[in-house]
Amino acid sequence: MKPIVRRCGVLLAGLLLATGAALAENYPAKPVTLMVPYPAGGPSDATARIFTVPLGKELGQQVIVENLGGVSGAIAAQKVLAAPADGYYIFQGSANEVILSPLANSAVKLKTEEFRLVQPVADAVMVFVARKDLPANSVDELIALARKSADKPLTYGSVGVGSLYHLILEKVQQDAGIKLVHAPYKGNAPLLQDIGGGSVDFAVLVYSAGMGALAEQGRLKVIGQLGAQRSELLKNVPSVSEGKELKNFDYKIWSGFMVPKHTPENVVERLHKAIGATLKDPAVRSQLAAQTQVASAPMSLGEAAKFFEAETARYRAIAKSINLQPQ
Repeated sequence: MKPIVRRCGVLLAGLLLATGAALAENYPAKPVTLMVPYPAGGPSDATARIFTVPLGKELGQQVIVENLGGVSGAIAAQKVLAAPADGYYIFQGSANEVILSPLANSAVKLKTEEFRLVQPVADAVMVFVARKDLPANSVDELIALARKSADKPLTYGSVGVGSLYHLILEKVQQDAGIKLVHAPYKGNAPLLQDIGGGSVDFAVLVYSAGMGALAEQGRLKVIGQLGAQRSELLKNVPSVSEGKELKNFDYKIWSGFMVPKHTPENVVERLHKAIGATLKDPAVRSQLAAQTQVASAPMSLGEAAKFFEAETARYRAIAKSINLQPQ
């Protein structure tokens, strides 16, 4: 009797595997949800909606945006991980949600390694932005001013402890041997407002059209960008690495489409091919540029995995060096 039961169990397992493989082969057989970890109307939501129609066309199924904010994007990330790993829930994430949030927030239980990056889709330019009357017009001058102001340190704002912007400026302090005072905020808008009002000296933030408008009005100034080379969107602003103080200082904020790591390989390959095709679409590229973002360079799945591993290691190393503790 036992051998029969065993054979039945093996047969059932084989049928389940075959059924799963068949379902994966037919992917997608229904609409796909793109999870955005922030409320509708924000920059992440705007980026997602640029991709929905062309990605849906490539997949042959509708792509629907779902917005779910909270806990620095971790609630949405955890919802995607809790869903079946079948490719019908795609997460639009960045280092902030999947690498840094577990390091900074004790309430976040997800592990970075639970996600697989299918393809980065958009790169945003990060810049040093300062109050209009700060006596520094470049990052080198900012660092020199910080050295002179050791008795009354300069203040910098960020969108919170453990955010990418916070880690970068802690790294600047280490590399340049300066001391700054951190002023955490709950969002970009109030921080920009206070820089414009002169109550905070400077910050590192993602460049936006709104920031550019404030700079043109003379209410603040953009003094450097963090990429290795000048972005095509900001050709008049020097990169930090052009100066003497922060050579080889290269940071950008990227967003990418991710799935749980156990998603079937042929589903991941199907998604990867479709996303790659959308990145070549001139309409997608121009719409991203209007959002002051650049379409990411296409990567193979192997290259995407190596990139994700390198970014994870990089930010974990910075977090460790500044003794970042989950709060």
